[in-house]
Parts: sequence; structure tokens; C-alpha cells
Amino acid sequence: MKIIKFGGSSLTDAISYHRVKDILLREKEDKVLVLSAMQGITKKLQKAIRTALKDEDEVECIIKEITKKHQIVATQAIRDTEILSDILERIEKKMKRLERLLYGINYTEEVTAKSRDMILSFGERLSVHIMEGIFRAEGIKSRAMEADEIGIITDGEFGNATADLKHTRKNLKKTIGQELDRGVIPVVTGFFGQSKDGYTTLFGFGGSDYTAGIIAYSLDSNVVEVWKDVDGFMSADPKLVSQAHFIDRLSYAEAAELAYFGAKILHPRIVQPLEPKGIPIVIKNAYNPDRTGTVIEKEGYQREDVIKSVAYTRDIGVIKIEGVGVGCKPGVLSFMASTVSEHGINIKSVITAQTSINFIVDMEDLEECYKLLRKKHSSAVEEVVKMEDEALIGIVGEGMSVTRGLAARVFSAIAEEHVNVDMISYGASKVAFYLIVKGKYIERAVKAIHKEFFKV
Repeated sequence: MKIIKFGGSSLTDAISYHRVKDILLREKEDKVLVLSAMQGITKKLQKAIRTALKDEDEVECIIKEITKKHQIVATQAIRDTEILSDILERIEKKMKRLERLLYGINYTEEVTAKSRDMILSFGERLSVHIMEGIFRAEGIKSRAMEADEIGIITDGEFGNATADLKHTRKNLKKTIGQELDRGVIPVVTGFFGQSKDGYTTLFGFGGSDYTAGIIAYSLDSNVVEVWKDVDGFMSADPKLVSQAHFIDRLSYAEAAELAYFGAKILHPRIVQPLEPKGIPIVIKNAYNPDRTGTVIEKEGYQREDVIKSVAYTRDIGVIKIEGVGVGCKPGVLSFMASTVSEHGINIKSVITAQTSINFIVDMEDLEECYKLLRKKHSSAVEEVVKMEDEALIGIVGEGMSVTRGLAARVFSAIAEEHVNVDMISYGASKVAFYLIVKGKYIERAVKAIHKEFFKV
């Protein structure tokens, strides 16, 4: 059995939905399709939340815009008038519910974590019903299945939930399993699940990959295919390094680190449910389906020159917490980290020294994190500094922890380009280390490191 997942970049219009259908029908074995929202819809829903808080009159415009987009795609894609009528009715019902939620935000002048997660789940809820309609219009048995209706159970953390694999497995064996037994193609919403209390909880942005992993674990799938608009992982971002080459195979750990460091191809959490059973992941290109994509497996291999890829992200900021002895005084780090996490901010990494604690956070969280720590900090803290113009470079490859001289080669390569390293973290992972440089130097640094290890 295959679990096949398509993201928003592959779901843009009626043609792309039919492309998904055609790819599914190439597969003769049992399969479950996991879908993200149509491209751009989750961002529109985020905007809808912000707008609803400020302007009641704009709610109707937002609803009309999102409704029209889905109606157009459904009308163009579903080639049976009776089935189309059914799907359009479902879209209308869901949009009415979304409208009530947005007006509720306007009336209460408040967005709760619970309401945010529910609203942001609507893109996936709409997407799967359009796909069901396309299959049915072609005479193919299919059923749209929303995660909170079929028993994908979570720990209840809004915005960044984790699946309860034991209970979810039991539920999906029944709900999805019986559809497969009937020869039906289940089309399942990605991105969210349901808490034990019955609330919709998101897996975080990009979390549809995680959903595919959860289903694969629950149904003992033999592979997960993640379909994108690229062939797979590369040795560097080809937008920066034109000579970057395709990577045919990675380990779970390597793929997870590359995703964490900014390679947007895969969500790092997909590995968690797959690792216990060693279920492989294959990255496939929806626009070139015959191309062999990157295969990601439990066990990796060591490249002769160790490094397989250089990833980067500009989407980070650094908070420096300074003071004599802050790095060794008991309780300072835990107090500051708790202060941040209580407000839903994820700390990507921590680098400590005797006189400084450094939190690396997403750029969107930087300002709030800075304000929180300036307002509420330990007496040992003398100053809290915000660093905005920073970029993170991740260097990834099996064998890194047992190969001498890699860091020295990296430093020498970027030093020749007159790039200074602001911070480094080495040893936390067996397959990766990262460094932070000024954002304006990112292109020079990535190119220099790639040239050192790949000679191009």
C-alpha cells in the first residue's frame, strides 16, 4: 500500500487536480491520497483572520473570494453535473461555517488558538471534496475524509500538535481500512487532527507531510510518496548555485536536518511516525512523474567527501541574552526558555557561553520574543539584544561526527570570501552542523562551501 501526498504547489487549478488524478490511477496497488489546501488558500485564511478582527464589512468579501476560487476549480474539473452540484453544495456549507467563525472573531474582538486552528483547516477540508468529485465523475470510487472525522487523534496542542499514534492507528485501521476494503480511494485532509476533547489542532505549517507519515504508520504502508514541483533534494539551492546536483538517496536524519535548515521539500516531522517501522519516503515531481526522485530511508550512506548538501534559511533571528555568568548560573536558561515557550514561540536552537545565551527563533517571532525577554528576565541578565540581519547555513551528511577537519574546511572556504561566522553549533547532530552569518553574505558563503566539497 502507498500513501501519496500532494502539496499546495501541485494544486493550483483544474488541470493540476486532474494531474493528481492521473498520477493516482497509474498505481495499481491500494493507495490513500493526502491533500493540502489549494495553493495560496491557507495564506488567504490567515489574512481573513487578521481582517475579521479589524473590519466586519470585509468578511463577506473574503468569503466570496475563497468561495469563487473553489467553485471555479470544481466547475472546470468535475465533468458530471449531478456530482458537481453535490460538491458545490458541500463547498457552500463549509463556507457558511467559515463565515460564522470569522464573524465570531469580529464580534468578540479576539482570536483564540482554538478558533485559529479551526479556521486555518478549511483549505484542506475544501480541497479533498473537489478531489472526490473529480474521481467520482470519472467513475472511480472515492471518498473525502476529514482528519477529525476519521480519528487522527492529537495531544491537543494548538498550532503544533503531535499525533497520538496508538489511538490513531486503531481508528484509521477501521475508518480508512473499511474504505480500502470496498475498493474506494480515500482522500484525506492533511495539516490537522483532533484533540481528545474534540477540537481541531494543526500540525504546523507544512504538516500535511506529517499526516501522510501518521497514516503510513497506522496502515503499515510500504512507502510514502511526497509529490512536489521539483525532483527531490539538491546539493544546494539551484537558485544560488547553478551547478547544484540532484541527490538520489538520503537517510531519515539527513532529510530531517535539511528540512529543518530551510530545504522546503519535506516537513521534518514526517520522519517521526515512519522511523519505528522503517517506511521509506520517495520525493516525486508532479510535473515529471517518470523521474526517479530522492529516496529517504532509515539507513544512510557516507559520501566520499561526507557532505551531501548545504541548506540555508534567511527566516531566522537571534536574541542574545548577556550578563556575567548567565551561561552557568542555575535556572537562567530554563527561566528564559519557559518565558518564551509559554507564549507559543518555538526556540529553534540555543547556543550558550559563560557570558551569553543565544536563542535562534523564526523571524516572525523575533520581535515578540525580544519584548518578552526584555520585560521579564533574571537578575543575572544585563542586556537583551535583538539581531535581525542573520542567516543560518546547515551542512549535512552522514559521517560528519567521525570525520576530522570538516569544520576547518568550511571556515577556510568562507574566510576566503571574507565572510565572518557569527555563531556555530557542532556536535548536536551526528549528520549536521550549522553556522550563522550576516544575511547579506549568504550567497557567497553557500557558494564557497559548495565549491569546497563538490568542486563546482
